[in-house]
Amino acid sequence: MSSDGRNQVEMRLDERPGALVAVVTINNAPRLNAMNSALMDEFVEMLSPLSANAELRAFVLTGAGDKAFIGGADIREMSALANAEEGRRFITRLHRCCDAIRAFPVPTIARINGLTLGGGLEIAAACDVRIAVESAVFGMPEVKLGIPSVIEAALLPMLVGWGRTRQILLFGENFSAQEAHSWGLVNELVRDGDLDDAVERWLDRLLSCSPGAVRLQKQLIRLWEDMPLRAAIEAGIESFETAIRSGEPAAAMGDFLERRKARKTKEA
Repeated sequence: MSSDGRNQVEMRLDERPGALVAVVTINNAPRLNAMNSALMDEFVEMLSPLSANAELRAFVLTGAGDKAFIGGADIREMSALANAEEGRRFITRLHRCCDAIRAFPVPTIARINGLTLGGGLEIAAACDVRIAVESAVFGMPEVKLGIPSVIEAALLPMLVGWGRTRQILLFGENFSAQEAHSWGLVNELVRDGDLDDAVERWLDRLLSCSPGAVRLQKQLIRLWEDMPLRAAIEAGIESFETAIRSGEPAAAMGDFLERRKARKTKEA
C-alpha cells in the first residue's frame, strides 16, 4: 500500500469453466510501475494465499496503464539507501517477488505492455511465458546507475544465452521488443491493440491441458533448474508416479482413445 493508502497491487479472479485465472496488476502507473519496498511486500503477501487456491489454473501479471509493465526498482528509494544493510534488505525484497513467481504452482504469463527495465525485466524473466507489445522496450540499466544487475538477472543466460546476457548486463543499453523476441526472451510479439487477445489464446491452450499434469510439470521444471541430470531424471520418475496415482492420466487417456475411436468410426 502506498503512503496515501492506495493499493499498489491489484488482483482479480476470472472464472472459466471449471477453472480460475488470477490477473495481478502492479498499480504504480505515475512511477512507471516502479517497485518500491511497500509494493514489493504487498505483492509477496498477495501471492502467498493465492498460490494455495486449488482451483487456480493460471496467473497473468501486468502493469497498470499503457506505458510500462514494470519500469524497474524505485530509483528514488534506492538513492536514499543509507548503508549496505539497507541495500541488502531492499534487493532481497525484490528477489522475494521473483522467487514467489517462480515458485507459483501454476503457469505464470507476463503480459508486457510497455517499459520493462531492471527489476521489471527480472520479474518478467521469472515468469513462464512472456507476451509483449511491439512498442515495449527492455533493458538492464543498472551499470549506468553504479550497481550490477543481480538476483534473477541470473535467469537470463537460460533464456538468451551467455553472449546476449553479457551484452545486456555489461553495457546497460535498452533493446527493442523485436530484439527480445528474436533472442528468445519474448515468446510472442503482438501489435499494441492485440495484447489481450494474445493472452487469451495462450490461456485457452493452457486450459485445454490436464490441470494436475500442468502443476506437476511446473514443479518439475523448477526442480530441474537446480539439479544435475541424474537427479533430474529421478525426479521425473517420481513425478510420473505421482501423476499415475492421482488417476488423472487414466481419465485423460481414456477420453483421448474414445475420441480417436469415434473419429475413425466416422471416417469409415
